[in-house]
Amino acid sequence: MRPFAFYMKDYIAAVKAMEKCGSKFGIERAKELLKLCLSPDEKLKIIHVAGSNGKGSECAMLTSVLVAAGKKTGTFTSPEVFSYCEKFCIDGVPAPKSEINFYLSRVFALAEKMEDKPTAFEIETCAALCMFACEGCEYAVIECGLGGLNDSTNAISGKVLAVITSVSLEHTAVLGKDIMSICRQKAGIINNCPAVVPCNLPSDALEYLLERGAQCAGDGLSVLRSSLKGQKFRYRGKTYTICFCGEEQAYNAAVAIDCARILKISEKHIKRGLKNARIDGRMQAIKKRGKLYILDGSHNPAAFSPLVQTIAKVKGKKTLVFGCLSDKDEESAAEILGGLFDRIILVPAPSYRAMDIKKTFAAFCDKNKNLLEEGEISSALGSAKTRTVVVCGSFTLLKEAKKWIEQRQ
Repeated sequence: MRPFAFYMKDYIAAVKAMEKCGSKFGIERAKELLKLCLSPDEKLKIIHVAGSNGKGSECAMLTSVLVAAGKKTGTFTSPEVFSYCEKFCIDGVPAPKSEINFYLSRVFALAEKMEDKPTAFEIETCAALCMFACEGCEYAVIECGLGGLNDSTNAISGKVLAVITSVSLEHTAVLGKDIMSICRQKAGIINNCPAVVPCNLPSDALEYLLERGAQCAGDGLSVLRSSLKGQKFRYRGKTYTICFCGEEQAYNAAVAIDCARILKISEKHIKRGLKNARIDGRMQAIKKRGKLYILDGSHNPAAFSPLVQTIAKVKGKKTLVFGCLSDKDEESAAEILGGLFDRIILVPAPSYRAMDIKKTFAAFCDKNKNLLEEGEISSALGSAKTRTVVVCGSFTLLKEAKKWIEQRQ
């Protein structure tokens, strides 16, 4: 702990203010900044995780397995869901604000020396690596921000593994307009290290990644039992339990299993780590006063799959509270989700990047006749009268939703 950090400038607020300036792709700024930070990445064994969906869950599983094996592990993920500190974890526990502020202050001071000023995400990435190295972590699990090849996290050295969880259409204006263009961007993180990918990728993407030397995980996997509490599955002759819903999460777990085996982690620690792994905001079920709330950060067509699988098993009438950001595919969301719910309540996502609710309404109006608009999450949840209420479309919705649910008497 560094008590004096409380009296420093609020660098967390400074980073969040910088986010509105957007992103600049490329790894040169991050490389320069890491060098100014005395190359903390070279002091760590780094597992680099990319993918259209499933990155956060994969990072949680890998971290939990490493911690179960007694490996001190730092984890850097984005975006935050309920707390900024979630982005910077050591052994699965969010770092204190004072610690994060301290490391951000160090990186900010060095960034000021650069002619081409780093972005907020580049500063956060370097601050996380500095924290993990200085706090004595052996491993660091690092989630890509966007794509892979030109993402600032790809400036890192010291990779022991690369992981690509999924490949689907996303951010097409930046990553490319077809699956293979996006796949090549994500494959850019495979750099002088082994790689593990799930076998349920699109066939052309899988073939490309295998040609790059990736190992395929999940072949022969069978789900034995699945519910809102998680699932049990069998893989490579052994049975595992995870507290994650949806078949895709079983494949994420298979990737974590094969990664752990590459790292020579024992079967006992793999099983314990997977069973203990948790992540908020991914098919998170909360029961309150006889109602079931499901909070899910899914925000693109591929990510809705676990939600659709789970909702199909929930009996009774259901309400969807939906809002998304302006760069999302609202038409596909409406096509996939529109007919699954008895009522849909549309809200603006609490973000400067929120999609105009009129545009969202136009996408959903032909898919569900019981369609409403509300100005904020609290009023939408208050209007939801069914026993089951699902909130999805953007991670930005979930913090306010959880706060409202927990305060409900």
